[in-house]
Amino acid sequence: MKKEIKVWAMTMIACWFWVPTQTTAQQDSLSATTLREVVVTATKFSKNVTETGKVLTVIDQEQLAYSGGKDLSQVLNEQVGLVINGANSNPAKDKSVFLRGAAGKHTLIMIDGIPVNDPSGIDGAFDIRLLSIDQIERIEILKGSQSTLYGTDAIAGVINIITKTKGNKPVSGSGILSYGSYNTLRANASVSGSTEKVDYSIGYTRFQTDGLSEARDTTGLAGFDKDGMNQNALQASVGFKVSEKFNIRPFVRYNDFDGAFDAGAFVDEEDATYTASTLHYGLISDYQYNKGLVSLLFAHNKTERSFTNMFGINDYDGRFNHGEVFIRHDLSSTYQLMGGVSYQYFNMIATNATVENPAFDIISPYVSFFVNSLNGFSAELGGRYVNHSVYGDNFTFSINPSYLINDRYKLFVNYGTGFKAPTLTQLYGPFGANEDLKPEESTSFEGGVQWFSANKRFDVRATYFQRKIDNVIAYTTGYVNWDKLDDQGIEIEAFYKRNKLTVSGFYAYVEGEITTPVGQGTETKPNDLIRRPRHSVGFNAAYQLTDKLQASVILNTFGKRNDLFFDFGTFTTIPVVLEPYQLLDVYMEYALFNRIKLFGDFRNLFDQDYYEVYGYNTQRFNATLGVRAQF
Repeated sequence: MKKEIKVWAMTMIACWFWVPTQTTAQQDSLSATTLREVVVTATKFSKNVTETGKVLTVIDQEQLAYSGGKDLSQVLNEQVGLVINGANSNPAKDKSVFLRGAAGKHTLIMIDGIPVNDPSGIDGAFDIRLLSIDQIERIEILKGSQSTLYGTDAIAGVINIITKTKGNKPVSGSGILSYGSYNTLRANASVSGSTEKVDYSIGYTRFQTDGLSEARDTTGLAGFDKDGMNQNALQASVGFKVSEKFNIRPFVRYNDFDGAFDAGAFVDEEDATYTASTLHYGLISDYQYNKGLVSLLFAHNKTERSFTNMFGINDYDGRFNHGEVFIRHDLSSTYQLMGGVSYQYFNMIATNATVENPAFDIISPYVSFFVNSLNGFSAELGGRYVNHSVYGDNFTFSINPSYLINDRYKLFVNYGTGFKAPTLTQLYGPFGANEDLKPEESTSFEGGVQWFSANKRFDVRATYFQRKIDNVIAYTTGYVNWDKLDDQGIEIEAFYKRNKLTVSGFYAYVEGEITTPVGQGTETKPNDLIRRPRHSVGFNAAYQLTDKLQASVILNTFGKRNDLFFDFGTFTTIPVVLEPYQLLDVYMEYALFNRIKLFGDFRNLFDQDYYEVYGYNTQRFNATLGVRAQF
């Protein structure tokens, strides 16, 4: 307990020391603010944040630029209410997305507004290791139930990865080359451009590292081998402006990944390997008319994975198609209507399932009505009907009112229902299949207030949320709709920007309980949120030190977490408590020439020794040096 109090105190003292000493040195001038920021994920089309009550976190291009030595999971792990378990373990280790304490299967991953999915996985969650940070322009994290807009899996929220699409002249290019700890090499090259009728973007990334042993050797004498990885990522898109009102953008993305892993906590294995690849292609098209917009989305996602270890070779192969068309119609400057229909096809290529190559599809029409800035009042009311080819029908809805008072205070309340469809493995897999499974269903509530300073340099947002999930699918003697979850928490965020300084910070708290059938009744007990901290604090400051030198500091603290340790010797599962830890990272960038910048990314400066997963190594102090060029 004393150690945890000390860690929290260090975080708060560091935040208190940095802010006043830096901000008092600045001169008065108006700078960018989040108040008028335009986002797309909240409603599927561009909208000012003042006109939506939904809770969003935006990672912009500037923040991504300060992440030269990090991967996507590490950047996401620094955001309020979002924990990526495994982000700072061995780079090859699997990553689990926990948004507001929810399991990874309850957060939908999208690329450019199109859902991605791996139908061959037990939970269907997409592997974020198969996304390269070098090809990302922006990330929008939308919290709360979003099934009305985006369908299955969006119970806790969605993470929308927005990729780079075009340059601002006919031909432009950029590149990054870096080298760092664990013999880690990252190289990226991209070419982009735009003309009156055509724009394009092509990028390639190579990432390789020797890594460290995934499992921890507590003796220091066992000689555990390093578990390295290699990754190649290619992305290309071309935009055609067919007319002033009509454009179409086909795209293709390919990513292959191979890495080593160990047998388990504290247990090494020399020849265990994991390979995966994803091929994602499709198109996005928009047609503008006098009072609105028609959008067409189509994508095919092919994922292939293979595990090789002492038990042999296990292959997994999934196919996912998403097609969607929706129309936004402006009834007036204040009222808008949007309606659409999506079609999704899930297919698992497997001969060992209860049926060969099982598949299902989901057809779901939806509609939303928007009120925009009616004397400060904005709202969205929507509903979605879902027809699932196996379990039948269900319906979701949401209502999101907000009220902006004098451009200074925004009050917001969001209520919605959501669902997670059972996966192909749960319905037809080789172990415990149950074709009678129903979807997991949720109700979510969040409410809060956001305050903006008069000069729009400073804002603070406080949010309370509650999420209930029924019919949670669990494995007993087979897959069954078994548990009920009830989670709640708070998030407090602050943002300040003035001249050359940007400062942000947050505090997040989450707790929950689980109700499980026991005998003829049920038992409710605290949900220990395995590997998820109840308390987390984050602080981020970026400062332009000179005309050529800029730096950023990130300080994050994660509280105690519970974990479960499987003991291979006794074949029993033992509860363990993971101690809190604190990470301090510093990034520095120097403009050597107008178009060439040198950077250094120094992580875990406290050299903290901690667990993200019990029995597995995490990265101690490490550094990356590199060069970034544009032409």
